Amino acid sequence: MSSFVRLATTTARISSRSRLFSTSTAVRKDFVQDLYVKELKGYKAPPQAKDAHVGVVKDFVAPAEPKIPVLPADLASELAAYDAAEPVSDAVVNTTTSEEGPTGAEAFLSFLESDPPKAADAHH
Repeated sequence: MSSFVRLATTTARISSRSRLFSTSTAVRKDFVQDLYVKELKGYKAPPQAKDAHVGVVKDFVAPAEPKIPVLPADLASELAAYDAAEPVSDAVVNTTTSEEGPTGAEAFLSFLESDPPKAADAHH
């Protein structure tokens, strides 16, 4: 039995040495890629003119200084006229009344102000 094992191991060693795997694959030339790379390497950008930025970049113009506000000469009389004027009320008076109670915001506020309903005796 030992001679059989010896023979098997020797055969395995010899076969593993003779069957080396090649990691390189068959190299195929890609003509399109080679042509593209060659054209990229040979490309030279045209030189730009020294005044190429003219018309593209705007010249800086500082904004005009704001004017100082001038108070009217008769400020006291204008303030007195303002105080004497009656304020204008834009409130709309609701002429319709409902018998059911307040609606809208008033109903919501009265709901918030009311006490919460007491729960029936809960069994613990």
